[in-house]
Amino acid sequence: MGRALDEAFAQSREVFAEADAALGFALSRLCFEGPESELQLTANTQPAILATSIAALRPLVARGIRPDWVAGHSLGEWSALVAAGSLSLADALRTVRRRGQYMQEAVPVGTGAMAAILGLELSAIEAACSEAAQGEVVSPANVNSPGQVVIAGHKGAVERAAALCKAKGAKRAVPLPVSAPFHCALMRPAQERLAPELAALAFSDPVPPLVNNVDAEVVRDRAACREGLVRQVSASVRWQASVERLVREGVTSFVEVGPGSVLAGLIRKIAKDARVLNVDAPDSLEATLAALRAGAEG
Repeated sequence: MGRALDEAFAQSREVFAEADAALGFALSRLCFEGPESELQLTANTQPAILATSIAALRPLVARGIRPDWVAGHSLGEWSALVAAGSLSLADALRTVRRRGQYMQEAVPVGTGAMAAILGLELSAIEAACSEAAQGEVVSPANVNSPGQVVIAGHKGAVERAAALCKAKGAKRAVPLPVSAPFHCALMRPAQERLAPELAALAFSDPVPPLVNNVDAEVVRDRAACREGLVRQVSASVRWQASVERLVREGVTSFVEVGPGSVLAGLIRKIAKDARVLNVDAPDSLEATLAALRAGAEG
């Protein structure tokens, strides 16, 4: 993760060096070499993804491409706030490492679960969750795109809700290999642990503005940035609504920065007329630069 960026761009090398210094261990080596079992621990995964995302952004900015808006999916909102100058990279890295630890420790292993529900309306999924709860927790965790919603909660409740969704006409209900049930009420202990740490961090007003996960609303001041990061730990990620809000604000081009291109695929399903690009390696950066410059000239 991120090795090609580090090898190709001085700006990316600076990001990984800053990450290593901020965390006090070689996150860069873990990103580049693994082992995968260590990288998959959420306390490592979260800073690794954040560092790689900013390592993909910085060479783009150095070449004159700056965002007019920022947004991110769950952890990606931290990257978005670093991109907008609201949080320092070092503060964000140190805090998301603890965020990952707190989220992992909030629920005993094996107690929770998540499942992707494909091809069913959100209202029907919400009804299935309500019916399946039976005194436990299960709710939509990620509203990703039309026809793709992830549910989370107690393992039994998630299994019951998934079965009900299939009975209501879902095309598929796919259990996800996750270490904890993220973005549901079971994460409130993690939220409570993270809140005082966020209160102690220095935030600035985001420039450019953010569309946040928890409300899918435009955020322009530092207090709202902080409060949104607190609430998002146990709240649903409203990614579809966030992209739709950006479209209403006039956004016609989206660039995903960071490992992979999952969000780019989701955006294409939500904003069918938008230009959607991504940067996760030197070749995709060059392709994105070419596409953006061609669009500007056109």
